[in-house]
Amino acid sequence: MKIQLLKICHARSGDKGDTGNVGLIALKPEYYSIMKKYVTAERVKNHFKGICLGKVERFELPNLNALNFLLHNSLGGGGTVSLKNDAQGKTLSSAMLRMEIEIEEQINLL
Repeated sequence: MKIQLLKICHARSGDKGDTGNVGLIALKPEYYSIMKKYVTAERVKNHFKGICLGKVERFELPNLNALNFLLHNSLGGGGTVSLKNDAQGKTLSSAMLRMEIEIEEQINLL
């Protein structure tokens, strides 16, 4: 089954210098294990190819049913020096929610 992340989570994003920060929060607790299994740093890096020029780090927050990703070297130097339209990474969360994952599990979507 192929789904977009927006079906199972919501997201927030921002920046710290030239690093974009994207948090994914499961819409239901049972979705967290799916996010954890399929939303890897490698897949996120591939999804943001051409935007994220550095490494992607993933942090698990099981007490919040959330994952947090740092996208290094993705904001053209950051808000004060970048010529990018979104130098603070506010739209990265919307872009992340459009990422598709192929899952083996059958789930009840909202």
